Amino acid sequence: MAAMTGSMGSMSERTVRGTLPQRLLRLLSLLQVRREWSGAELTERLGVSARTLRRDVERLRDLDYRVEGTPGTAGGYRLASGSDLPPLLLDDEEAIAIALALATATEVEDSALRALAKLERVLPARLRPRLAAVAGAASIVPYPDTPAVDPLVLGVLAACRHERAVTDFVYRDRSGRESERRVEPHHLVSHGGHWYLLAYDTDRDDWRTFRLDRLRDPRPTHGRFPLRETPEPDPATFLTRRFAQGTYRYTVTITLELSAERVRERLYGPLPGRIEARGSDRCEARISADSLDLTCQYTAALLALGVDSAMEAPPEVADRLGEMAARLADRTGSEG
Repeated sequence: MAAMTGSMGSMSERTVRGTLPQRLLRLLSLLQVRREWSGAELTERLGVSARTLRRDVERLRDLDYRVEGTPGTAGGYRLASGSDLPPLLLDDEEAIAIALALATATEVEDSALRALAKLERVLPARLRPRLAAVAGAASIVPYPDTPAVDPLVLGVLAACRHERAVTDFVYRDRSGRESERRVEPHHLVSHGGHWYLLAYDTDRDDWRTFRLDRLRDPRPTHGRFPLRETPEPDPATFLTRRFAQGTYRYTVTITLELSAERVRERLYGPLPGRIEARGSDRCEARISADSLDLTCQYTAALLALGVDSAMEAPPEVADRLGEMAARLADRTGSEG
């Protein structure tokens, strides 16, 4: 097991490994991966009696781990947070998985690099070559000009979602206007280089998505909410479909003499819009975005499929595409 000790921790890795026998390490690992266990489940997993389990729990408490008893007919245990941070025990696979996630994090890059450096210092010697290999071999293509997300904002929203706390925050829309919002936070989704909050807006009585780099001062209220059934079972699917239904500054509609399935197969990457079938060999593609560059790029990608088409586009998009076509024609003529 690898041990990570926080700045407030009072024991080194060697102390933890020397103090805890293998059975206690196993018990601690189980308590860390699930919110609550019954006593019967733990005795079965560990192969010990209820009396031995109680003794092991008391020993963990002596080492500053807050193991709480849970009520109920069978009784059980859970690991609670405390005022001091005891060592966090990870097995080899968990430590390397965390290292990989930290090495490829982009939206919270500075915080991730600091955490990766701390992880490297406390890992056992046998894991350091693997960590070095991960850090040296793994990389991710960053999204250009993507605003960084405050990790504290992410943490507060995640905690509010976990505690089912109605949450207030200040939100800035696309036009720069700020407003106070009150929501029930349900999911955090990373998409296209941005983090989004999927939440139920209690004032508007509807589902909304909020970009986290436009959100500030999140704070839980005393209100609690029951989990609602989201419009889509998968939050990421709901987010992308919500984007596809949105109307932004530039909207282009193209009718293509090709099936919707074939268009999706021939496009590289997701489309900022939607594609709907209009028959077995015809479909309608709708592109909508605030960026003129983005709208023109995806429109050009659809036109480049080389099939008969009809297009409705705002003047700015039509002019840009016309200029591009003229330049291509001039270049082709001069080369010919």
